[in-house]
Amino acid sequence: MTEPSLSVSPADIEAAARTVAPFAVRTPLLSFPVLNSRVGATVFLKPEMLQRTGSFKFRGAFNKLSSIPQAARRGGVVAFSSGNHAQGVAAAAQILNMQATIVMPKDAPLSKRERTKAYGAEVVLYDRDREDREAISRDIATRRGATLVKPYDDPLVIAGQGTAGREIAEDMAALRLAPDIVVAPASGGGLIAGVATAVKARFPQASVIVAEPEAFDDHSRSLRAGQREPHHAEGRTICDALMATIPGELTFAINGKLLSHGVTATDTEVGAAVAFAFRELKLVVEPGGAVGLAALLAGRIDAEGKTVVIVLSGGNVDADLYAKLIA
Repeated sequence: MTEPSLSVSPADIEAAARTVAPFAVRTPLLSFPVLNSRVGATVFLKPEMLQRTGSFKFRGAFNKLSSIPQAARRGGVVAFSSGNHAQGVAAAAQILNMQATIVMPKDAPLSKRERTKAYGAEVVLYDRDREDREAISRDIATRRGATLVKPYDDPLVIAGQGTAGREIAEDMAALRLAPDIVVAPASGGGLIAGVATAVKARFPQASVIVAEPEAFDDHSRSLRAGQREPHHAEGRTICDALMATIPGELTFAINGKLLSHGVTATDTEVGAAVAFAFRELKLVVEPGGAVGLAALLAGRIDAEGKTVVIVLSGGNVDADLYAKLIA
């Protein structure tokens, strides 16, 4: 069971599940013989690209926005995101009749920017190399009297993301199987914090592993150090959703206690996993969503003979990049 001192409990995730149930998709667990034989394990994939807005982010966004008192909703919400949190917040705001303003990097995939606008949000662009997205967002929120919706360092957001882990635990129990390993990607760490909280409440023996792009391994570094450590990557990765430089404070307080360790995958391995998912599994996964699968296929996870769950966190990928990866 999770410790009482942690900011998010299984009960918080249960409450979030009740809140998001009428609006979020309950994504299934999928198993494929071709994948099982390839890695010598029993593998289940959690396809969050089938979630509303194409990623798990809708879960946390809707749980958070639903908690805002009616009187405060008139000011709207402000969020900062490279794309998936942006769409989750924009869609949740549209459902709840709130105005959303999203601060996005200029180099965010065009598809993510356009879909965010399609949900009715105002998009404000910034330079991720020269400007502070959180400072820009706080300034907008202050001027407009809006609520700032953080992408991961918020207990209600973490609890919302944890509903994916709750579904994993319920579905595995229904199959009368206990997961040996559960893998999820991380940028700020909200998804895996929620998933770990829910999964380990029901299956305390399960090893929860964080997957990251090579060099963008701040969670792996932090777990080894026992404290929050930044990565030192320069440049970019095709996993545009996983480029936070350091784990969140609230998320690492959870992840530092519940996670086993971290694994990484190169951009080449991630691209191969995206192509494998397309060709063999008929699934469209964005690079950041495929990093756990990439680590599994590359042999970075000791999975042989075990029962493994991999979270595919999203499917919002630019068509041009996707065409290159699957060619």
